[in-house]
Amino acid sequence: MLKGMRKNVKSLAPTLWFVIAAFIISIFAVWGGAGRLGEGRVKNTIATVGKENISADSYYQNLRSRLESLKRQFKEIDTKFIQQLNVPQQVLEQVIQQSIILQMAREIGIKASDEEVREKIKTYPVFRKDNKFIGFEEYKKILEWNHISISQFEESLKKEIIIDKAVNVLTSGIAITQEEVWDSYRKDKESARFEYILLETDKIDFKAEPSTYELEEYFRKNKDKYKIPEKREGLIVFFDTRELTNEIETDEEETKKYYRDNLSQFEEPEKLRISRIYLPFEDKEKELVFAEAKNILDKIHKGEDFGELAKRYSKDKKSEENGDWGLTEWKSLSSKEKDEISKLSEEQISDIIELEEGLSIIKITEKEPSRQKPLEEIKNRIITIIKDQKARNLSERKAAELEKKAKKEKSIELAAQIFGYKTSTTGLIKEGESIDDIDPSGSFSLSLFKLKEEEISSPIYTYNGVGIVQLQKIEPTRSARLEEVTDEVKEEFIAIRKKNRALEKIKRARIESENNGFEKTAEKYDLEYETAEEHKRGQYLSVIGESPEIDRLAFSLSLNKISDPVEFESGYALVRVLSRKEVTQEDFEKDKENERKNLLELKKNKFFQSYMMKMREEKGVKINYDLFLKINSEILSKFSEEK
Repeated sequence: MLKGMRKNVKSLAPTLWFVIAAFIISIFAVWGGAGRLGEGRVKNTIATVGKENISADSYYQNLRSRLESLKRQFKEIDTKFIQQLNVPQQVLEQVIQQSIILQMAREIGIKASDEEVREKIKTYPVFRKDNKFIGFEEYKKILEWNHISISQFEESLKKEIIIDKAVNVLTSGIAITQEEVWDSYRKDKESARFEYILLETDKIDFKAEPSTYELEEYFRKNKDKYKIPEKREGLIVFFDTRELTNEIETDEEETKKYYRDNLSQFEEPEKLRISRIYLPFEDKEKELVFAEAKNILDKIHKGEDFGELAKRYSKDKKSEENGDWGLTEWKSLSSKEKDEISKLSEEQISDIIELEEGLSIIKITEKEPSRQKPLEEIKNRIITIIKDQKARNLSERKAAELEKKAKKEKSIELAAQIFGYKTSTTGLIKEGESIDDIDPSGSFSLSLFKLKEEEISSPIYTYNGVGIVQLQKIEPTRSARLEEVTDEVKEEFIAIRKKNRALEKIKRARIESENNGFEKTAEKYDLEYETAEEHKRGQYLSVIGESPEIDRLAFSLSLNKISDPVEFESGYALVRVLSRKEVTQEDFEKDKENERKNLLELKKNKFFQSYMMKMREEKGVKINYDLFLKINSEILSKFSEEK
């Protein structure tokens, strides 16, 4: 069911997807399957947008559902992968943007009627069968079966409708000129074929060590660019939840209760094994391909083996495996095929399915219903989750207790001695700098830079635990001395020398290539020779990346003329344009309307993003980063254990 909802949401305009996704997904996550981990612990406000508070529970459930979605998409993901994708920050920003839009909608009087909600319900694929709405009784049964509150679900649809209307109101005045459409069309359709040779400065051989005098002179002329940033040092007491877990005990009743309260979390989804026969249209007449498919379907209905027929007739990568797409790979099939799969029973054969590039016939060869995992099977996992929860609760209590005592004594060191806790120093660190094993995200250093000297922080949450810090020393920003930045000065000095030599070498190569061509010259001078067959403006080039100057030359340089050296981030290049593919007004007239629609949508998206940034500033967004990290730490640790 959730898959059907997501599919419908994704079909909406791109401007809407990122702001409405959380409404629908979170409702299903809270009420229908993502579990209620941490319930009762996330009641505080995680962010304030203007005068409106965003509950930590709302953020928690949205993050949980996003992780569940990622798990289904990538099968195996871990905490590091989630952090690299920056998922927690994206989810928080999504919830904030929803709040901004809904506030704006209320201010200008945008509402959603009950009739509009009813019509919205009728459009969801999960509530449709044979292209018809299944009826409100069946709709209610589906929600009840998934333990979804009708009022909550319909409220989420109402918000989705309001957001849709608000976005349309905001972007209704966006227009584009004929010249903009023409320029966009040319950028998309025109291409140039050219060859280029390039020299990266790193490949310049420079063995001579710069003298002390040269470094001193270079530093003297450029000393204003070398600064030592402000650094701060603090005293930390940190409660590592990984260590505290060893102090935690659980009993049988706790394990059973957690299992009973989170049954949906331990449900194994339905498993399907799919086989397929695929016939591409290629250059054949469609009628002939349909006739071939009908002949194969007749053979199947007469009792011939589906797998043997797939091996004989199918034209996809699974034909040699008797058309078997396994338990998971079939999920990469087209949405139309997956819709048909959802209607089939075990051993049932689909009708001929017409796709964009061919025809397919589907069979469900194995269907294993969803099952509730028994307690004994996941007992150890539950014990780990409970221990982790208790360890985090314990670390929070200890940190809060220590904070109270430390602020009373005005000394974290004295308070730690009273309780018998170990202290450690951060050393002099820059703002945002991480502390190995304790704080990879840099939360402690960020807190240090908000404190006054001798001030004690509130509890700071990291992925590994909770702690507090007292600022002890501030070393302000200052000009660097040569001995402090010798390596950096030396590196820059050598880089400039290499760059100058690279420019001299590429200039010599330009002269030689007039007679010998690019390939021979590249070989003689040990340069890289590359070609771009259909280069478009803004396109990425190997090694060079995106280059506005090369784009300009590609569409303005006379054919077969060699350019002057073009500088890019890591070196220099020479370009020779061999041919161009240009478009005419006649071509443009054929595609003008599609181009206009695509460009208008893009322009609306850009305007909308700009508007959201402006509204974010006007409304004033405040984020409780300690609570943000606390929730992330909790949910990611549980997710990691579940994996």
